[in-house]
Amino acid sequence: MLMKNCKTILLTLSLAGVLTGTAIASPAIDLAKQLNQAFIEVAEKVSPSVVVITVTQRSAIPNLDGLDGSPWDMLPREFRRRFRSQLEETPQPKEHGQGSGIILTKDGYILTNRHVVENAEKIEVRLKDGRRFAATVRGADPQSDVAVVKIDAKNLPAAKFADSTATRVGEFAIAIGAPFALDYSVTFGHVSAKGRSGVIYDPTMDQDFIQTDANINPGNSGGPLVNIDGQVIGINTLIRGQNTGIGFAIPGNLAKEVAAKLMADGKFTRAWLGIGIRGLREDAVFGDIIKGVDDGIIVQSILPDGPAAKSDLKPADVITAVDGKAISTVQQFRNEIRIKPIGVPVSLDVFRQGKKIKVSVKPGTWAENETAATTTPTAAPDETTNSLGLTVQALTHELADQFLATMTPGVIVTAVERGGLAARSRIKPGDIITEVNQSPVTNPREFRAALKTADPKKGIILNLVSDKTSRFEILKDGEE
Repeated sequence: MLMKNCKTILLTLSLAGVLTGTAIASPAIDLAKQLNQAFIEVAEKVSPSVVVITVTQRSAIPNLDGLDGSPWDMLPREFRRRFRSQLEETPQPKEHGQGSGIILTKDGYILTNRHVVENAEKIEVRLKDGRRFAATVRGADPQSDVAVVKIDAKNLPAAKFADSTATRVGEFAIAIGAPFALDYSVTFGHVSAKGRSGVIYDPTMDQDFIQTDANINPGNSGGPLVNIDGQVIGINTLIRGQNTGIGFAIPGNLAKEVAAKLMADGKFTRAWLGIGIRGLREDAVFGDIIKGVDDGIIVQSILPDGPAAKSDLKPADVITAVDGKAISTVQQFRNEIRIKPIGVPVSLDVFRQGKKIKVSVKPGTWAENETAATTTPTAAPDETTNSLGLTVQALTHELADQFLATMTPGVIVTAVERGGLAARSRIKPGDIITEVNQSPVTNPREFRAALKTADPKKGIILNLVSDKTSRFEILKDGEE
């Protein structure tokens, strides 16, 4: 009887629909229509705050020095110099590029990527309503790839920003920009991941990317990634291959922080400690070697002229907190240090050889350091050869001069076996080994004694001074 009644009701509803000429919409269809309308409203709301940026650049002079194996290497050096001089004096054709940007303020400050406007001779900004303005670069920050340009305009529709730290993996992400010169294209997907680092192989980059599968292509750079409320959560910056569904955006909070300084001062003064760091979780070998601590970042190296070189911080220290705030990733550490006042001491919680200590460091102003030129001298006669694939000798003034090394307590590496453990850990002749498993060594005898109690299969920590920079490496047999 129940089944018969249900069929009667459905037949009645169907006939009613036919007689009235209207379809009965299901709840699922209604929900889909609401979602459809939500995307439409987001696009209409955000697009007026998005701009198209066109840049004009001078074409690069071709490399004539033969460093890239080009045919120019076959010409005499003097001919190459003359030809290059002629090219530099001859007007070069202009190259045109295009990217996107976001209106920050009503009076014409616009946020974009540094790589969009880098080396631009002329910048033009086009608004959604078709108006065009000449723009000038107010400031740029290489480490975050953020730039701010300025146009002479008033009452512009400034974008709304969300708190990007509150963005959740899985939520909708909508990209708006000018991919392949197709202005105001809208694509959507999801937030695939947060806190992506190491995307660009450059340790100086401030990398804390939001990953998204929203379709991002060349030309989207500098444009917004927004949430379903139309609030900016990130600045679209790069992709990993085209049509892969893997794009990366600078978090909105970081972009706003940098942009505020660029607008005010024309530059972003970045605090730094002058150390190379790695996350304790990044490599399983650290867990095998460093016991007693689960979270933190490891001091891999200390630059000789950096602020940390004047402190008690040492390679292989594990930093667990900055001014009392716990950190567990490299980016968390960078986020904390970046905004510290220059010259004001920072207190670091450090785990060293099973003990918890405090180390104070005064941050300095970040400055790009040039890598010192090095030579590869002829190795001295062997004195100590071992399973690590390296040869060491007592450090003398003669060897220090030969290898351009600094006199410091330790043993000097005079040869490295190709393909050995030392070579795979970037150890080279001229490096000075100061500690083995955090025990000081000052001569080859102490070095040999330390290796007798060390196990390459479990991992051996070597503290070194390399090109005047203190660092450590873990040599582990079987690691490739």
